[in-house]
Order: sequence, then C-alpha cells, then structure tokens
Amino acid sequence: MEGEEAKGNCLAWAARDPSGILSPYQFDRRVVGTNDVALKIKYCGVCYADVVWTRNLHNDSMYPVVPGHEITGVVTEVGSNVTQFKVGDHVGVGTYVNSCRDCEMCNDFLEIHCKKNVYTFNGIDYDGTVTKGGYSSNIVVHDRYCFKIPDEYPLEFAAPLLCAGITVYKPMMHHKMNQPGKSLGVVGLGGLGHMAVKFGKAFGLNVTVFSTSESKRDEAINILGAEKFVVSSDTQQMQEMEGKLDFIVDTAAGNHPFDPYLNTLKVHGIMVLVAFPGEIKFSPRSLNVGARTFAGSITGGTKDTKSMLEYCAAQKIYPKIELIKIDYINEALERMIKRDVKYRFVIDIENSFK
Repeated sequence: MEGEEAKGNCLAWAARDPSGILSPYQFDRRVVGTNDVALKIKYCGVCYADVVWTRNLHNDSMYPVVPGHEITGVVTEVGSNVTQFKVGDHVGVGTYVNSCRDCEMCNDFLEIHCKKNVYTFNGIDYDGTVTKGGYSSNIVVHDRYCFKIPDEYPLEFAAPLLCAGITVYKPMMHHKMNQPGKSLGVVGLGGLGHMAVKFGKAFGLNVTVFSTSESKRDEAINILGAEKFVVSSDTQQMQEMEGKLDFIVDTAAGNHPFDPYLNTLKVHGIMVLVAFPGEIKFSPRSLNVGARTFAGSITGGTKDTKSMLEYCAAQKIYPKIELIKIDYINEALERMIKRDVKYRFVIDIENSFK
C-alpha cells in the first residue's frame, strides 16, 4: 500500500479526490452485531454510480470513497439473532444497507424509498460512519439487506442483478409487463438495457431494441434474441413504429427526445424511465392522446430483490459480463464512460486481493 499507512481488517480500493482515480486502501469494518451478517466478497459489479461518486459529480462525495453496490460473496459470520443465514451461504448485497425499518415504505418492503435509506457506499450509516462498498475484501451488513443467492447460480453473474437486474425487473413487474404476447420496447442496450431484453424474452414478450448505434443490431437480434431493432435517430424507422408497443423501458442516461418513443405506444401504453438524463421534455399531446402513462422507477425493495434472484435462477437468466481484476478498475471506469463494455464489468474480488 504505497504512500499510505496500511491498517485495518478490510482491503479495498478507494478514490481520494474528484479525479476519481482509485488506488489501494485499508480500513476497519465494524464488529458483527447481533443482527449482522459478515461476508467475504467474491465479486462486485461495476455501475455508473461508481463513476458518479468517485468523481463527485453530485457534489456530495465523502472521500475516501470505496464504491461498489453489486456485491456477492460467502457468509463468514452471523450475529446471534440471525436465523435466515448461516456460515457458507452464498449471498448478495445491493444498493442500500440500512433504512428506518419502521415507516410505511419499510413495512411494505420498499426500503429503497425510505427517507432514512442508507446507501451501500458514500452514505451515512446509523452509527455516523460513512459506508464503504464492494471494491473491498469483506463487508458487514444488517441481515435484512442481505440476499440469499441460489446455490446453483454463479456468483459472478449474480453481482449485476443486485443493481442493474432489479432496476429493470421491479418496474416491469409493477407495471405488469410479464404478459406473454405483449410488445416491449427497450431504449438503450447497456448494462440495464440488456437485462430488460433478457427479462422481456423470459416473460414471452415481443421485444424491440432502440439504439442510436446501428452496430448493435446483430447483438440485439442474434445474441439477445430481440425480434426487432430500430435506429432511434432514423425518423422514418421511428414513424413506422408508431402505435405498435404496449410497454417501453427507457434505460438511456444521456439527454434524448421522449416524444418519438411515447408515440410508439399503443392506447394505454406504459413507458418507464429507469435512468437519469439531464432533463425530461415532451409534448402533453404525446401523453394525453392515447391515454399513455409515463412513469419513473429506481431499484427495488428487499421483497422484489429476493423474487428476482429466484426468478433468474429458475429461468437461467444470466447477465453478460466482462470479468476483471481490481487493478484494471480505472481503465474499466473510463471504458464504461465510453460505453465500451458488453454489458457489465464484474471485479473478481477474491483473486484481486490474494
């Protein structure tokens, strides 16, 4: 650990300033409490949120930042009150590690919407400490926010499900997009978009992929199994799609027009935005004519996450990943910004810290 005093029971990589450059770091995880689960991290997915907070894009980063909220590993210790996990279990941790556990949202297992929600990294936990994420050798979490990974499901593929997977699964289930024979449009074919396609196919939907890049046509149709591919910048192709779709999942983070997509919906069609473009602008006519619905969504609560993990295991739904070591993470984040990944980087944590 050059240039820094090495101490603490957890090895990690952290960003120290808004450059976002990560390097080795060491710190102490908390002692396992009565309701806690400790796990040795095996894999951690790489999400665009890792770019946001390592580079202080929201002006609220608390350095050093240890990112990572798509975590899978093996239980090494459980607290005295924990009954749903045991040492050796395969488990995962997602985007949050605490909430009030007493409000309406928590009682409905929608903890992500709790006003006292604590994010897995760069959040303030109930003991006043800053949370540190999965770019690290181990983690301790309250058992409520820990998820059993089915034994037959590979941990490296399970990692992206804890953010990318649940982020599209939740609104698709909430808006009843799991109706065989219906039609689904997916805007964008990145980490979230490719999972929306996979869920759509598993649900028996007729899937159309919208992308600004013609280069993704082969991948969308021949690899992921979409029935149709539309270049969204082609006005004629978009007009030919008007009134054809029952549902749309929009995963595009960059600024883009919304009217052309809304116009591809049938009467009572539903469009859900799961990304964070800089602005949302569309004509009321695109919404009102056709009685369409435009909705937003983020990630899901604990009940939905458990359901998704079980569904992916039963249906053998696996994200497409590129496995890397932690010492490649700075290059990986740059490639993510350039959209040069198919479709999710996953860090091999166990072999990175040997």
